[in-house]
Amino acid sequence: MNIKQAKQEIENTLRAYLTRDELGNYLIPAVRQRPILLMGPPGIGKTQIMEQIAAQMGVGLVAYTITHHTRQSAVGLPFIEHRTYGGQEVAVTEYTMSEILASVWRLMERTGRKEGILFLDEINCVSETLAPMMLQFLQCKTFGNQPLPPGWLIVAAGNPPEYNRSVRDFDVVTLDRVKRIDVEEDFSVWKEYARDKGLHGAVISYLDIRKEDFYRIETTADGLQFATARGWEDLSELLYAYEKLGLSATREVVGQYIQLPRIAKDFANYLELYDKYRRIYHVEDILQGTWQTVTLRELQSAPFDQRLSVMGMLLSRLRESAKAARMQDVLTVRLHETLLELKATLPGRTCAETLPAMILGRQQAMARAEEAGSLDRESRELCQRELAALEDYSSRLIREDIPDADAFDAIKEWFAPQVEKRAALAEETGRRMDNTFRFLEECFGDSQEMVIFVTEITAGKDTSWFVEHFGCEAYFRHNKALLFDDTRRRLREEIAAAKDFSVDPV
Repeated sequence: MNIKQAKQEIENTLRAYLTRDELGNYLIPAVRQRPILLMGPPGIGKTQIMEQIAAQMGVGLVAYTITHHTRQSAVGLPFIEHRTYGGQEVAVTEYTMSEILASVWRLMERTGRKEGILFLDEINCVSETLAPMMLQFLQCKTFGNQPLPPGWLIVAAGNPPEYNRSVRDFDVVTLDRVKRIDVEEDFSVWKEYARDKGLHGAVISYLDIRKEDFYRIETTADGLQFATARGWEDLSELLYAYEKLGLSATREVVGQYIQLPRIAKDFANYLELYDKYRRIYHVEDILQGTWQTVTLRELQSAPFDQRLSVMGMLLSRLRESAKAARMQDVLTVRLHETLLELKATLPGRTCAETLPAMILGRQQAMARAEEAGSLDRESRELCQRELAALEDYSSRLIREDIPDADAFDAIKEWFAPQVEKRAALAEETGRRMDNTFRFLEECFGDSQEMVIFVTEITAGKDTSWFVEHFGCEAYFRHNKALLFDDTRRRLREEIAAAKDFSVDPV
């Protein structure tokens, strides 16, 4: 299955394991809660989906790369305990708590999250001395004589032997006690993730054209050479940083992430073309609705892959704009809810007393979520922006010496620019989307390029959110036509199928 299907299956498994009966007992007894063994090639997102699941389900996450551990750190150190058996005192070997299990308990105490995921990466690459203990852990959920707390799902990940020479095969006894999920790379699923994460437009548009370069591992005379999903995502982060710093990503820089020279060279060349297209076609002018006739003619006569690249640039900028509008909308709603919460405490307490306590509570909640591993990048940014606004309100009350009677009205006045900013970002995004549709209609009409563009708008998390909340007349018009065409084509296929299976009347 692909990584998206694997993520859903792990979520379903966790829900099943955490479901309790009417007496409060787990519906599936702990002894029947099999660990998940997630097997797949390196760099396809196994670790990332653990973070996403923990964040979405509000559970804790403790993650370890098990190859970094020795037998002692994973299992614990032995010590001698004296006990009496049958009237005779004997020395018995016991173990201190494993560092891994201690991390689970520590997270539970600090965050208050009693259920979660223990993720052990590279499980089939452990050392010879640690291997028996890891197999015991998968089978019995104990290290030494220390059990994993109830309510915690073990997810162990590994690479098949064709990707790693040091892997160990699991025996039937172990495999019969785990829930094995095999994952394969899938560009279409990864592209959906890449759009939502806002990966660099050059990466997405290049792989749209060269899908076969998304994930490749080749054995050559120079050793293993590879391009992986992890490599493309990390390269995307670097490209954004380099653009901000005014630096260029050379072929050598690309090759540090995409370690298959042929693909690295091809993408580096494409990156140069991408920057060239951005200058030639004046993407910002298109978004602002000020394009020149020559721009239309050049794109109309351009090869198809060049057209896709330009559309990729436009889509990338629209996604950025739509995301900014969505993030501001969420921030505005959260701050408004905070103001309502603050108002509810009045007149019993003053704003100057209540606001710092609310800020502290949010800081502590953010720290707990961060430690639990359930705070993704976007959520962290929203928390930080909310805290920055609240801290600004609190400091201005003191700095401007606002009387208690006027404090809430002052905060409402300071909050107003957030509402105005939300409206401005929505208006700007709507204008950019309208301009882009007008440009593409003039350039391509109702061609396959327009079909691709509308499909990408629909599939993008931020662009589809924007259309749903603020509308776009051109999108609805083209999407309606596409739906009509799909319905007509499906009916034709059903009629053809009925004819194929028809029989002569008796």
